[in-house]
Amino acid sequence: MPKTFDTADYLIAPNPRNSRLTRAVAGVDHNGEASQISVVEERPLTIYLNSQEIVTAMTIGDYPEYLALGFLRNQRMLRDDDVITGVDYDEELETVVVRTEIQTSYEDKLKKKTRTSGCAVGTVFGDMMEGLEDVRLPATPVKTSWLYTLASKINRTPSLYLEAGAIHGSVLCQQDHPLVYMEDVGRHNAVDKIAGWMVSEGATAADKIMYTTGRLTSEMVIKTAMMGIPVLASRSGFTAWGVEIAREVGLTLIGRMRGQRFVCLAGDARLERDVDPATVSVEDGKHRRKSADR
Repeated sequence: MPKTFDTADYLIAPNPRNSRLTRAVAGVDHNGEASQISVVEERPLTIYLNSQEIVTAMTIGDYPEYLALGFLRNQRMLRDDDVITGVDYDEELETVVVRTEIQTSYEDKLKKKTRTSGCAVGTVFGDMMEGLEDVRLPATPVKTSWLYTLASKINRTPSLYLEAGAIHGSVLCQQDHPLVYMEDVGRHNAVDKIAGWMVSEGATAADKIMYTTGRLTSEMVIKTAMMGIPVLASRSGFTAWGVEIAREVGLTLIGRMRGQRFVCLAGDARLERDVDPATVSVEDGKHRRKSADR
């Protein structure tokens, strides 16, 4: 069995031992025998921007402040020049209020909604393409050895997915180092948590890679590009619109990362092939089976 990767190397790592995030549920297996498994919790979280209610998201409930900040940032309700004066989470009311120095009003934008393909019914407000024409992603080179190393480390990291399944993960990486690993019932929530962490910490984006366990959809591509991250990679596959948008904005899009293999459908010019794929370890059967479950 492959060695488990040390989560101490992350700035934020999954905590599969957090009892608040899962519960044990009794059932009956295929043989008719009693079975008990761990299942992921879902909780509502209502996000306010100043005095205005914006959305209620279904989430596992960890890092609510980051989720709220990232959601508002990725929906362009928080601008780069907005001064955030407070982020207040009320666990009992299941709400987060993000406060800014200048009052905001998004009534018109809230009237227009696009339901996305994300798990847990992802929703984005307004024109999904708004602002993309101004995106200029840096031509940061990416070594293929980094991609192989990242995939190996991330796939060996203890996570809620390995514990209970039914969840997606997104990981902010720098070169071959995974930094912030977020999980949630929807891949869009996991990315928003990372965006919120970046806003909170003032983290740079030009030198980062986004790794996700889910599909490379239009929403994932748009959010990654709007965050200023030039590379998005996944174990899973692509959607045609996701690929089209990635090509339009100059984002490097890499999917189907399994062991020695991957496919790049956009932004290949960034890749530096510095390692022979034949020297990369073949992915073990456990991880292949897990990937097939997604």
